[in-house]
Amino acid sequence: MNIIVCIKQVPNTAQVQLDPQTNTLIRQGLPSIINPDDKAALTEALRQKEEKGAHVTVLCMGPRQASLALTEAIALGADEGVLLCDSAFAGSDTLATAYLLSLAIRRIGGYDLILCGRQAIDGDTAQVGPELAQRLDIPQISYVEAFTLQAHTVLARQKWEDGYEMLQAEMPCLLTVMQNQKQGRLPNLPNLLKAFQTREIQIWDKSHLRGLEIRRIGLEGSPTRVVRVFTPVQKGKCLRIEGDPKEAAASLVNYLKKMLTN
Repeated sequence: MNIIVCIKQVPNTAQVQLDPQTNTLIRQGLPSIINPDDKAALTEALRQKEEKGAHVTVLCMGPRQASLALTEAIALGADEGVLLCDSAFAGSDTLATAYLLSLAIRRIGGYDLILCGRQAIDGDTAQVGPELAQRLDIPQISYVEAFTLQAHTVLARQKWEDGYEMLQAEMPCLLTVMQNQKQGRLPNLPNLLKAFQTREIQIWDKSHLRGLEIRRIGLEGSPTRVVRVFTPVQKGKCLRIEGDPKEAAASLVNYLKKMLTN
């Protein structure tokens, strides 16, 4: 059983700044963490390693400092890590990112299951996982809060707003995983030593990705563009209605009726 976990290093703060020229996030000087949903995916992969002897490879795309996220993943129990790092990758949107990750995964090969976080806290798009599955032409189940592996299939519990649905998919497949309260994990001493004393992290640039088309990556290969970023300016007065939801709704309706009749 071979599992690939895609993770992203994200800023551990709400005080983010954007480059006024490119409208991309400025990451220098910000404390960073493994994206929470991605860490949940990693935790589930490590659970499969403990229960079924799975081999866990962690894949990340980002600047050199993102290797720290891979070091942490190995300290938690992952077997190896791959960092996609090249200035040509900078500014890639979800489509370009999924394309790059798909090329890296094809190079790794031999996978049975790919796990991604549901979404990243710095973008909140929830697009990379499904786009990656499309690139690899494999089935995918999103918003997974728990799953079990059965021979050649995955049985996953997909969370809905008002309940859940049980879905089954043939492997290889991709799941996007959500956090739950049971997914806490701390590194142990042997894994810490492995993370800091061995060379389990590979760094791949564009020359390592077979068939890469430069026009499809980076800012130039990203059809999604941030045209302008600004802080909204409050205009007019704000009405705050508190209390019981039914009473608050009735108060709002009465207020709107008065506004329409004036």
